[in-house]
Amino acid sequence: MPILLLHHYYIMNKIEGVLLHQQYITNLNIVIRRQIQPLKFVTFRKIRHMKYTRILLLLLVIGVLFSFSKEGASGTAVFAEEHPTLAIGAAAPDFTLPATDGKSYSLASFRSASILVVVFTCNHCPTAQAYEDRLIQLTKDYRSKGVAVVAIMPNDPSSIRLDELGYTDMGDSFEEMKLRAKRKGYNFPYLYDGKTEAVSRKYGPIATPHVFIFDKSRKLRYSGRIDDVEKPSKTPNTLDTRNAIDALLSNKEVPTKTTKVFGCSVKWAEKSDWIAKAKQEWAKEPVKLDTITVEGIKGLIRNNSDKLRLINVWATWCGPCVAEFPEFVDMNRMYRRRDFEFISISADEPAKRTKALQFLQKSQASGTNYIFNIDDKYKLIEAIDPKWQGALPYTLLVEPGGKIVYAKQGPIDAAAMKRAIVDNPTIGRYY
Repeated sequence: MPILLLHHYYIMNKIEGVLLHQQYITNLNIVIRRQIQPLKFVTFRKIRHMKYTRILLLLLVIGVLFSFSKEGASGTAVFAEEHPTLAIGAAAPDFTLPATDGKSYSLASFRSASILVVVFTCNHCPTAQAYEDRLIQLTKDYRSKGVAVVAIMPNDPSSIRLDELGYTDMGDSFEEMKLRAKRKGYNFPYLYDGKTEAVSRKYGPIATPHVFIFDKSRKLRYSGRIDDVEKPSKTPNTLDTRNAIDALLSNKEVPTKTTKVFGCSVKWAEKSDWIAKAKQEWAKEPVKLDTITVEGIKGLIRNNSDKLRLINVWATWCGPCVAEFPEFVDMNRMYRRRDFEFISISADEPAKRTKALQFLQKSQASGTNYIFNIDDKYKLIEAIDPKWQGALPYTLLVEPGGKIVYAKQGPIDAAAMKRAIVDNPTIGRYY
């Protein structure tokens, strides 16, 4: 009985949450290829006749391959075989999952449908968001033809870093799914598999969104993308999902049974150590507090940069300021890779600079931080915004060119602020 098959491995790299398919790795290097290729299959019988050096080399190869599979859990590389995708012709794996509408759904819930379209998608992924309206329209167009659409969210929410949320205002928790489904008016069930990912492992989605289309007997007939153009403002050349559905409705063979899938990699539970690593990285970032003058503040408000600028005025003695400040730190981590910057301005007295800096360091506020250089609060108020009445905290969102699109005296609604940021034309939800 063969105990090891050395075969081609398909490496997948993740760059800022987007899955990019790279070339097949046929062998680790030419030396390994020369040593292993003649064997193809390694059996106990052949091992007895192998030279000592070749046995050592074989063990080395096994160790390297094992380290690659371990490395996948940290997001650097992962073998496609780790979560194999359901093969064409396979039966649809059953499921029982909760949905955002308060119900639970299984395969039997769609027994009356002649065609079942299962889409693995999520809240946070820019590609998934880019396809939301098309998925809603597809559901509407085919419902009367006996086609049922169901969406499943495959990600473990605890495996998503804040800096992977740069194109969204919310993560992939079940509660956030409910909010997203309601806001967008989903006309299909949206199911949560993030607790165990057991169903997702059976289907093996490559990225979000990934479409699986099953015929009346619930055999898989198509697996792949929705179409070939991600950006909603552009026109697709190939409507792969619609073509597959149309073929099945006409009792014809699906013209293209599988396609590659561009999108965000599935956040499997084994990637949860990314969160701990992220926290370690953020804890090492330097935190500074510089002084700023009236003219410096006016320059910030004019915003001659090309970035959307979030400005928060706070003080160490202000309870609401201190309570909400972690939200701003999170937003900075979410959006700072985009055309965005967070700036905090302390209204503490200049003599309290050390105390303000200690608070910022404890908060790991590694963005741009200032403290007003003079002890004259009214000059600070006029420099920030003449409309501000003076109560702390005070928050502004300023577009490039100085247009103030948000101003709030008192604590902010963090969810509304994130939505205002990501829906601003300077940022946006898509690539």
